[in-house]
Amino acid sequence: MHLSEITHPNQLHGLSIRQLQQIARQIREKHLQTVAESGGHLGPGLGVVELTLALYQTLDLDFDKVIWDVGHQAYPHKLLTGRYGRFHTLRQKDGIAGYLKRCESKFDHFGAGHASTSISAALGMAMARDLNGEKFKVVAVIGDGALTGGMALEAINHAGHLPKTNLLVVLNDNEMSISPNVGAISRHLNKMRLSPPVQFLSENIQEQVKQLPFVGDSLSPELGRIKEGMKRLAVPKVGAVFEELGFTYMGPVDGHNLAELIATFEQAHQYTGPVLVHVATVKGKGYEIAENDKVGYHAQTPFNLTTGKAVPVSSPKPPGYSKVFAHALVKLAENNPKIIGITAAMATGTGLDKLQAKLPQQYIDVGIAEQHAVTLAAGLACEGMRPVAAIYSTFLQRAYDQISHDVCIQNLPVFFCLDRAGIVGQDGPTHQGMYDIAYLRCLPNMVLMAPKDEAELQQMVVTGVNYTDGPIAMRYPRGNGYGVPLMEEGWEPLPIGKGEILRQGDDVLLVGYGSMVYPAMQVAEILSEHGIEASVINARFAKPLDTELILPLAKEIGRVVTLEEGCLMGGFGSAVAEALLDANVVVPVRRIGVPDVLVDHAKPDQSKAALGLTSPQIAEQVLQAFFSNQLSTVS
Repeated sequence: MHLSEITHPNQLHGLSIRQLQQIARQIREKHLQTVAESGGHLGPGLGVVELTLALYQTLDLDFDKVIWDVGHQAYPHKLLTGRYGRFHTLRQKDGIAGYLKRCESKFDHFGAGHASTSISAALGMAMARDLNGEKFKVVAVIGDGALTGGMALEAINHAGHLPKTNLLVVLNDNEMSISPNVGAISRHLNKMRLSPPVQFLSENIQEQVKQLPFVGDSLSPELGRIKEGMKRLAVPKVGAVFEELGFTYMGPVDGHNLAELIATFEQAHQYTGPVLVHVATVKGKGYEIAENDKVGYHAQTPFNLTTGKAVPVSSPKPPGYSKVFAHALVKLAENNPKIIGITAAMATGTGLDKLQAKLPQQYIDVGIAEQHAVTLAAGLACEGMRPVAAIYSTFLQRAYDQISHDVCIQNLPVFFCLDRAGIVGQDGPTHQGMYDIAYLRCLPNMVLMAPKDEAELQQMVVTGVNYTDGPIAMRYPRGNGYGVPLMEEGWEPLPIGKGEILRQGDDVLLVGYGSMVYPAMQVAEILSEHGIEASVINARFAKPLDTELILPLAKEIGRVVTLEEGCLMGGFGSAVAEALLDANVVVPVRRIGVPDVLVDHAKPDQSKAALGLTSPQIAEQVLQAFFSNQLSTVS
């Protein structure tokens, strides 16, 4: 059977180990070919091919449900559930999503983009099953990195107290999340994986027993139980933590041995109550380059399969915002030992790996634990440190109570650096940085700022580090800057709550925030071609808003347009409109931003075009709103 013939995972039933191995090779080939061409997550899926095949051979997926944590590791799942023919559209507009989506397949039982959710969701399904008197199996597949997230541990704690609720948790232990795992849980799992007795028994016990006289293969059904028992004798702590929490623990199991995996899963399905199967896998398995660089090949832009090198761009690009942020922070930290950079398992993505390399004593990785990261930062701030919490906009949502309760209420000087703010592209709705302006703007004591370009980002890093009156947050987009010269000397903080006027005109006032300032300038140029002159303000701050600059111009010009790369509801435009109303400046206002919709996976330019956020589209909207009697279209 060829992988392309599999339209339902139940077709794996009855296949031999050799046939499954052939399908495993085909999955890896398709996986590699697709990601090399279009980009996507690479290492996680390559590591779970055998795990997926073995698990699905032991389940009836017309009834049983498998919940995949995050979705990084679910590409093999997609290939086995009827999406082979469309897999080449991975992460492209209107194509296969990079994460699981309930609306995409009946086999995607729970959508996810953030880690540590699978056990909670699976337990909820299992409890509903029991309440409804049904009998299907529920399995959660979670990576060891996701166990650093408190939500996973909360779910394990709950499940362990339900001895009659059947739930299988498969721990995919590859020693990695995106950055290398940190903390006591990771250390405990590594002790199990790397223990010489476990490694010896895993590799040698079967062959040793077969060599006994009169035994040969006759004891093969018993070998698994003998092997498991000897592992426990050799390493008493194996699984002790999970068993104390109420789980039946099985493992560690070789995650690339199909026979062992199938036998283990079949046995696990026989137990009553919560069961945890600990599977040791190799991230990037089958592609040596990815195996040797687990961080770099967690996810990839298009690359050459032979060399592993990224496909070169046609011309050099300006430095990315993350890189500029990291450079600025390292330079400041070299002269200020109180600056502490904090990441939640995203060292490379946020650029804090540069701080780790240069000043490791001023760097903290808490693992996938954004809530802990924020309150840890609050504790550091209490003792006079200058904590800089660099967390993606979408992931900071997970720590909202901590921002409010532990930082803002106590007015502690924590500097939040929100990478990937705005439209981020092919990862889809779970990763778009749409809501940080709205969810932070309403919190007392919080200051919000966003740079128009990479040079202003440098200034805002200085501003955030030097601001000690309370919390302050800076949002900045994914991708590259504009190529403006960066500051070498004389770094000075910006005055809090002060914007700047970039262009003067009498017909309409364009107020841009962050990544929409340059488009605002482009809109002004397009309008000028039609005899309409715009003033353009770079707001810099959404809170406090520069009302001294904005209100007089709004009153004088009489037409206001706000531009932001975030949700309109409660966002920057709302802040400007509220300020105008509060000051009794009653003028027409047009807010440009992301409407009340989910932004699906696509290239950022495609998403912006679909949302009407390109400069020509915005100019057209301005003309239609305010100047339709002069000209109704933009050529």
